[in-house]
Amino acid sequence: MKERREFIKLSALGLVGLSGATLASCDQEEERKEYSSIVKVKDKPIVLSTWNAGIKANEEAWKILSTNGRSLDAVEKGVRIVELDPDNSTVGYGGTPDMNGNVTLDACIMDENDRCGSVACLQHIKNPISVARKVMEETLHVMLVGEGAFQFALSQGFKKENLLTEKSEKRYQEWLKKSNYAPPEINVENHDTIGMLAMDAAGNVSGACTTSGWGYKLPGRVGDSPIIGAGLFVDSEVGGACATGLGEEVIRVAGSAMVVELMRQGYEPNKACKIIAERTNRKAKSDKPQVGFLALRNDGTYGGYSIRKGFNFAVNDGKGNRLEDAKNVM
Repeated sequence: MKERREFIKLSALGLVGLSGATLASCDQEEERKEYSSIVKVKDKPIVLSTWNAGIKANEEAWKILSTNGRSLDAVEKGVRIVELDPDNSTVGYGGTPDMNGNVTLDACIMDENDRCGSVACLQHIKNPISVARKVMEETLHVMLVGEGAFQFALSQGFKKENLLTEKSEKRYQEWLKKSNYAPPEINVENHDTIGMLAMDAAGNVSGACTTSGWGYKLPGRVGDSPIIGAGLFVDSEVGGACATGLGEEVIRVAGSAMVVELMRQGYEPNKACKIIAERTNRKAKSDKPQVGFLALRNDGTYGGYSIRKGFNFAVNDGKGNRLEDAKNVM
């Protein structure tokens, strides 16, 4: 008899739970579109990239997109412009070094065919994004790191160069005087990323992400930027997403992959970015994390969201190259 009463009790609780789940599902559906209605848009190229450095990156990418070029070529050429800028202290040549004074670079790239390539902790090469593309196209691997990545780059014709500019060296020497040889708290001055998403006239989405990482980091530190699914993710069935900010927090939630998965479920890009920004903040281990997400769906819809105020991104959809401010959680 007792067992029968327990069975009835559990069954009732199950029905209540099911009812609650159904109501929650109905609420969610109001915020969603049916995925089956999302189709690739042709003859509508668009490019997005993080922060104000994205303006000149978009200009370069648009040269390719506006002439019916491939989105993969556009994202590579676009972010290369930022990698080569000696005045950008958080990406490529002129990037802030690690604690030992070595500039180490991270980058990844992904195309519309689910192919991807990545390099991490790469030294002496100005354009890590192009090395990442070579990893994707010329090897059976996805990621190469450190000395192995450097030797591979040399084998592909890249030249060994000094990445520490005079300005970066001066900043590093000043840091040494007061650092006690410990990485500083991360902020917008010592860490940033250029992430780019593009859709070409054929409706194909590709993405790229590149950075010199956390300024004065521990030697060997790698953030989210070269990690497929964290700093960047592209799925030809849905679209793509990229991230910027404190990489450790992005890795913790597989940020970009989760944004894409929410879009697969039917969420608008902006809503998908918001949900994962909220999740990232909720699970963060740092006191005041800043992370921003950018998303592009393969119907041309885009969005961006960050944990804290201040994240902006560049957009060029044929109506002008412009900066837009993302909404924020806090």
